[in-house]
Amino acid sequence: QIQLVESGGDLVHSGGSLRLSCVASGFTFSTYTMSWYRQTPGKERDLVATISSSADSTIYADSVRGRFTISRDNAKNTVYLQMNSLKPEDTAEYLCHAESPYGGLEIWGLGTQVTVSS
Repeated sequence: QIQLVESGGDLVHSGGSLRLSCVASGFTFSTYTMSWYRQTPGKERDLVATISSSADSTIYADSVRGRFTISRDNAKNTVYLQMNSLKPEDTAEYLCHAESPYGGLEIWGLGTQVTVSS
C-alpha cells in the first residue's frame, strides 16, 4: 500500500547530530517531490526542507539552513534528513511528505520524534 515510514528520531544533546530516514512504498517515488516537516504540540506543521524528484533542487527553512541537509536515493525509495548542530528548538515530531508531480496527491508519514536536550 501507499505509505511513508520514518525512522531515526532520538533524544540527543544540544550540538549533536541525527539522520532521519523515510522509506516510501506503493507509488513511483522517483517522480515525487519529497519534504520534511516538523510539528510541536499546539503549533502548525512547518516545512523544514524540500527536495525535487531528481534531487537537483532543494529548499530549506531559514531556521535550519546550513545545519540540515536533505537528500534522496531513488534506487532505495528513501529520503534522508541529516541534522547537525542540533538545538533545543529543533525538538519536534518530524514528518515525511510526498507530493505527486502535478500536485494531485499528497502522502504523509506518521512521524518520528526528535528531542534535543540543552
